[in-house]
Amino acid sequence: MSSVEGGEDLTRKQRREQARSERKALEQAHAARAARRTRLTQLGIVLAIVAAIIVAVVIATSGGSKKVVTAGSPQATATATEVTSLLSGIPQSGNVLGNPKAPLTLKYYGDLECPICKDFTLGVLPTLIPKFVRTGKLKIEYHSLETATREPEVFKNQQIAALAAGKQNRAWNFIETFYHEQGEEGTGYVTESYLQGLASQVPGLSLANWTAARSEPALSNEVASDAQAASQAGFNGTPSFQLGKTGGTLSEYKPESFTDPAPYVAAIEKQLKG
Repeated sequence: MSSVEGGEDLTRKQRREQARSERKALEQAHAARAARRTRLTQLGIVLAIVAAIIVAVVIATSGGSKKVVTAGSPQATATATEVTSLLSGIPQSGNVLGNPKAPLTLKYYGDLECPICKDFTLGVLPTLIPKFVRTGKLKIEYHSLETATREPEVFKNQQIAALAAGKQNRAWNFIETFYHEQGEEGTGYVTESYLQGLASQVPGLSLANWTAARSEPALSNEVASDAQAASQAGFNGTPSFQLGKTGGTLSEYKPESFTDPAPYVAAIEKQLKG
């Protein structure tokens, strides 16, 4: 009997040890899973912080954080000098640059946030304006067409801001300054501060009169009329152009390049001879 009982005791001990070992294994497994969850949580936090830093860096280096150029700063002075050199002495009236009796008219449909319009304005106009506009052979009309600007209200505000400067015969100074300091498309850089900053850089522009003019219904109507005219002409991109004899029917002009002035020069000279 004693040997049997001893065997049974031994079996019970073995079972207890086995149960103890299983509990310990379960406890270790639970502990390991808890530690793993903790590590994953910590990793998630670290990744979230890194992602936030990356986003902040991208925003800080993009047009969305574009700082307003202050009047009198080196950048503002350089831009004003370049724009004044290009436009000084040329007649302006509203959205028109050049002698109103010039034999040829170029209608330029643009969106102030359009990067291709910037390429044209900074790459082609510095040749056309001295060669044809300053000499009285060509006048250029700037018209609004929403393409690059995402928010219609922002588009309307920025285009009206340019037209309001035109009430003081400085629309083209504002337009040129805008394109010189244009931010990255789609980053929402065009704020009221940005527009105010541009206006403050236009030499001789009365900010009080400019601000008052922006609320005139006629300017809002002009933006709407431009949209309608562009639609009737079949334009859906910017920049778009119409060229022809002043007072006559203008024809669509499709340039070969938006940065090379040579095709424009050839087309204008052909019109002048024709």
